[in-house]
Amino acid sequence: MPSNRLREYLDTNKVKYVVIVHSASYTAQEIAASAHISGDEMAKTVILKLDGKFAMVVLPASHKVDLDRCKSIIGAKSVELALEEEFKYRFPECEIGAMPPFGNLYEMDTFVAEQLGKNEFIAFNAGNHRELIKTKYDEFERLVQPKKISIT
Repeated sequence: MPSNRLREYLDTNKVKYVVIVHSASYTAQEIAASAHISGDEMAKTVILKLDGKFAMVVLPASHKVDLDRCKSIIGAKSVELALEEEFKYRFPECEIGAMPPFGNLYEMDTFVAEQLGKNEFIAFNAGNHRELIKTKYDEFERLVQPKKISIT
């Protein structure tokens, strides 16, 4: 079942979505393949430290974060990948590595790769390694209001 916080947020905001159950998978590319979703439509959530502050970066499963590009575009002095041990407490109802891309629910700035906005739909982890949520990209953007950047 999707995390309670996420499900309640989507329902309260009257977002239409589907929950897709898949076999347990741990990488975004594996999840996309298991759920028969394009790697360009499947979003992965990466937690960075921007000048020591946690931030969420959302990008297609088929892409990688370019830390130097992030540093330049975001204007941070330092950008590094956060370690799971450092941020797991921020997502108490989520399995590590299965956080949904809703930084606004976790008091984090959210940056999204422009490439995801080219899709009609977005799919993302529902807080565990066995379920995805799929909804229209426009709904995701309306709720999260991420900063769109070219980071891959």
